[in-house]
Order: sequence, then C-alpha cells, then structure tokens
Amino acid sequence: MSAKDAPETDLESIVIRVLIIDDDEAHAQAVAESLERVGCECKIATSGEQGAKLIERETADIVITDLRMDGVDGLSILRTAKEELPDAEVIVLTGHGSINSAVTAMQLGAYTYLTKPLDISELRNAVEKASTRVRLMRRNAELHRRLDEKFGFEGVIGNTPQMHKIVEKLKNVASTNSTVLIEGESGTGKELVARAIHQNSERKSKPFVPLNISALPDSILESELFGHEQGAFTGAVGKRIGKFEHANGGTLFLDEVGEMPMQTQIKLLRVLEDRKIARLGTNEEISLNVRLVAATNADLLEMVKKGTFRQDLYYRLSVVKIELPPLRERRGDIPLLTDHFLKELSAQYDKPYEGVSRAARRALMSYDWPGNIRQLRNAAERMLVLDTDGILDLDDLPEEIVPVAGPDGDSSYTSDRSGADFLIGRPFSEVERYYIERALDLADGKREEAAKMLGIGERTLYRKLKEYQKQKEEQGGV
Repeated sequence: MSAKDAPETDLESIVIRVLIIDDDEAHAQAVAESLERVGCECKIATSGEQGAKLIERETADIVITDLRMDGVDGLSILRTAKEELPDAEVIVLTGHGSINSAVTAMQLGAYTYLTKPLDISELRNAVEKASTRVRLMRRNAELHRRLDEKFGFEGVIGNTPQMHKIVEKLKNVASTNSTVLIEGESGTGKELVARAIHQNSERKSKPFVPLNISALPDSILESELFGHEQGAFTGAVGKRIGKFEHANGGTLFLDEVGEMPMQTQIKLLRVLEDRKIARLGTNEEISLNVRLVAATNADLLEMVKKGTFRQDLYYRLSVVKIELPPLRERRGDIPLLTDHFLKELSAQYDKPYEGVSRAARRALMSYDWPGNIRQLRNAAERMLVLDTDGILDLDDLPEEIVPVAGPDGDSSYTSDRSGADFLIGRPFSEVERYYIERALDLADGKREEAAKMLGIGERTLYRKLKEYQKQKEEQGGV
C-alpha cells in the first residue's frame, strides 16, 4: 500500500503507553488502575532505579514520576527520560512542601506537575492533554515513515554493489541544491530516484513537479514550462502558470530531456543561469528558487557530438550525474524487487500468496528484462492476479519470460537458447562447472542465492568452488 493510498491513522485508536514511577506501590497501583479505565496501557516501577532502567530499555509515551524518592529521585528520572525518550511527556507528582522542586522540574522540561493527594479527574485531564500531543507526534512519524518508504532512499531498492554506490551518491547530493542528471534505460526508475532526492532534501515540504517532455508537442512545451499570458499565441484564452512557477521552492523533474527542441534548450539554459523566467507574451521576469532534476534514456554526449543537444546545457544539467544500471546488469536485485512488488500488490489487492516457486524465481533471474523494473513490476502483478493456488509458478508468468518448457515443467532459462550448445558432448564435470559459474554470475557472487537457484546446499556449492580453485592452481592459473 502506498503512502497516498494508506488510510490515515485514527488519533483515538493510538494506545498511550504510561510508565508510573513511585516508591509507594499502593499509590502507583491506584494511578495505574485509574488510567487503565480510560484506555491507557500502564507499567509500574516501585523505585527510581527500576524506573530509570525501564526508561533505558523500553518505550513510553508518558512518564508519571514521584518527585521525592530515595536514591534516584524524580528530577533524575526527568533528565533520563528527556535523554532516552525525547518524544515522551513527563508529569511530576509532588507534595505541597516540594513546590520549588516542581518548578525546577518544569524548567527542565516536565509537561506539568500535580500535587498529592491526587485528584483523579485532574490526573486524567493532564494525561489526556499530554496524550493529544503524543498521538499527533506518533501519527506524523507514521506519515513520514510511509513517505520515506515510498519516496525515501528505502524506496530505491537494491542490494547489489551498483545500487549501494547509487544510494550513497543520492544521500550526498540530496541535501544540496545541485542540478542532477539521471541517465538510464526506460523503466529503470529515474522518476523514483528524482522523488527520493526531493523527499530527502530541505525542499520536501514544497512541490515536486514532473514533466515528461517526450509526451508534449513542441508547440506547447514552452507554455508548459514557462507559462503564458492571455493572447500570447492563438488559443491562449487566459493566463497560465507554467511548471517552473508551480515548482517554485521545490523540485522540477524534466523527464526525457533529450527530446527537448534546440530553441527550448536555449531558453532552459538561460533560466538555469539567471534563475528567472518570463511567461510567453510578456517581458516581465519572475525570480525562481527551483531545483532542476533531469532524466534521459538517450546518450546526451553522443547527441552533443551530432549537434542535436547543446554542449553548454549538457554540462549545466550534469553537475551531478547518476547512471542507473539496467536490470539485466543487477540481477542479484531481482528476488528483492520481486518480493517487494508482490508484498505491495498483495496488500493493494487484498490477495495473499504462499510464495514463489524455485522454477519461477530461476526464470525471473535469467530473463533479460528489456523493460527493466517497470516490466518486472507488471510481471509480478500478472503473477499475483492470475494465481489460483497460492504458489506463484511458471504457469503464472508472462509467456515471453518462459517461452520454452519441457514436459517436467522445467525450462532452459537463458536469453540465448543456443548459448550452452558448446557443452554437448563435454564431460559432466565441465557442464556442472559451467552452470555453477553461470548461477554465481546471475546472483552477483552471492553463494546462498546461487545455491538456491541450483537446488543444492550452500556447503556443497562451497566445496565445488574449492575444487575448482584447486584445479586452477594445479594448472598454473591465478
């Protein structure tokens, strides 16, 4: 379920966790019982030492502590809570003779103080007011978590070395205002990366505005980018705000920037240099504060050589360049991405599944994915939607992924079906070695994943590799 589609958390449904610290056990029990009647989840500590340990080990939304206790007193508890549970509220209980200490507690960050003997209505009222703030903070934290899951670096899924390097670069560039150029084949997740940059920048509270240049006729592209005044051209019946103005303060994402006409390239370069635009039909300039992230599946440097893309604009766009590898070059991420998509789709369609068969996983790993991540997600959706037995198997895969299947349901899962013909007539040990090395290559060197693909134990695979290494050394290899 996406951040957009997820239901908002009901504030009243959030259970408030209360830690009560009081060396008068009977009094602590009475406080707990009164708060449990109004839906709080309470835990009791009967000494300051015990309370401090619970604060360090566990989580609480509200800490209610007696001020005067032997050993670790209420002020020490307050300091510990502020350090270990910075989002929790602390309510201090005090006798009439300790009002000065209670004032000190307020100065140290206590939410409020109540005097003993306690008025139960006053206690519940104080807890309810503190709970409102805690619930709001927890809901906001949940919403931010969903945003980060959808658009944060957690959303840029991958465990291969290439993806680790890309995420590291994203973390470094997100906090800056540098212009970014994202290169990669269609379907590699360029817009997702652009959103991750925006969501992890200081601009995340401002608009993220995407524009696919290839989807627009040249005649209206400049109007979409810069806006226009009434009468600027035939059909301009009113004033229009362009994408640059919509994105002011935030991020403008220009997808397929290589499709931009030369005349518009000149105007875009001027905007990047001056940080100002003028709507079509007027000379009045508007100052902008927009971060530009561009993306392309074209070779812009080759276009520069051919004269179809301006060299100065290319260097202005590629202050930071991020190259997204095609899925066939990061096969080790296919199981991770497949599981992620299936989990998301299962929640979206409310359709559980038991798992993916080994044969289906091998087929997914060996396919070349010309449509990249987008195609993989579509394949995962098809598998889940068409499945009838809870196990996603070869019969649930799109036909192009499993074009050849034997009578036992197995397939030759290589893009080049004749690629292993040279093994015909060779000793079995050579055939075995070829497929072990092929599996390791598909799994990016991960032995556990390769062993699963081959249907053998990891220890068996390790033993085979040791044998191959020994053979190399005997033959004088490296």
